[in-house]
Amino acid sequence: MTGQTHGFVLWFTGLSGSGKSTLTNALAPLLRERGLRVEVLDGDEVRTHLSKGLGFSREDRDTNILRIAYVAKLLARNGVAVITAAISPYRATRERAREQITAEGVPFLEVHLAASLETCEARDVKGLYAEARAGRRPGFTGIDDPYEPPEAPELRLDTGVQSVEESLAALIRLLEGRGLLPAASEVGA
Repeated sequence: MTGQTHGFVLWFTGLSGSGKSTLTNALAPLLRERGLRVEVLDGDEVRTHLSKGLGFSREDRDTNILRIAYVAKLLARNGVAVITAAISPYRATRERAREQITAEGVPFLEVHLAASLETCEARDVKGLYAEARAGRRPGFTGIDDPYEPPEAPELRLDTGVQSVEESLAALIRLLEGRGLLPAASEVGA
């Protein structure tokens, strides 16, 4: 068992293709190596399991995000480091998630993956943006539904310019600086 006594929520937000899953998949093992218990709440997986049946109306998107926040809060208050990777397009809903989580004394760190729409479209291996532009995917965030970037996130990463390694280094600095992650030299000491 690790010495981790409190958890936190690292809330990744950004357009589809901004790098949320890529950074999550790179960061989670690094946090585990430092002795943290880590859970990932990926937007696609949550929609498949916890939010099955929800559509993409604003109300359904808000419900999905608040469900993610609820589960993240439960995990974090029990000592788990939680990484959420969901577009979470609406600023007010992210603020409600923050309030829900911090009301329990759980640290909430919003990280904006600020890749441009053009970069995200160029990375789109699933063809979602092309479907949206062709009218076959109405209400797609960034095309015909808004994405409201955070005004004051704890960290903004330009994942269209920064490498995965540069982004990871910034995330590690943030977590160490907040006392949420032991320094590499402290692990196993």
